[in-house]
Amino acid sequence: MAKEEAVEFDGLITELLPEGRFRVRLENDHEILAYTAGKMKKNRIRSMVGDRVTVEMTPYDMDRGRITFRHKPEGARPGPARTQYRRR
Repeated sequence: MAKEEAVEFDGLITELLPEGRFRVRLENDHEILAYTAGKMKKNRIRSMVGDRVTVEMTPYDMDRGRITFRHKPEGARPGPARTQYRRR
């Protein structure tokens, strides 16, 4: 296994913690501490309790991870179309 290889798991956010961290329960009932990945911060993707997420972890430390993807809830509809307003 190469040093850069990461292990991905799906999980559910169970608790919001300070400084952009989350407690995530994985599908195998293991609970870890996770933080939001840089691309998710850059694009301002918000995560809340109850969201399904994909977590990337290093095989060296299986108690911490990085949230790389937030899955859309089933049955969710897209939000209203954003309109551009011009200042006059």
